[in-house]
Amino acid sequence: MDEKDIRKIEGHLRGTFANARITLRPRPKQKDSAEVYVGEEFVGVVFQDEDEDGSFMFEMAILAEDLP
Repeated sequence: MDEKDIRKIEGHLRGTFANARITLRPRPKQKDSAEVYVGEEFVGVVFQDEDEDGSFMFEMAILAEDLP
């Protein structure tokens, strides 16, 4: 993912979730994805969609230990 895609997706996620603290950071060893953070907390990964050019997928795991 290039910087343009990262900023475009970051803006979309910030608007969708009404949270300006969402940031995307490039992954050092993976060029097709970026890490998603809220503040300093890692929350998931955005991947380029292999089947549809220009589309992306957001993956977020919710661990049992994080639930009340």
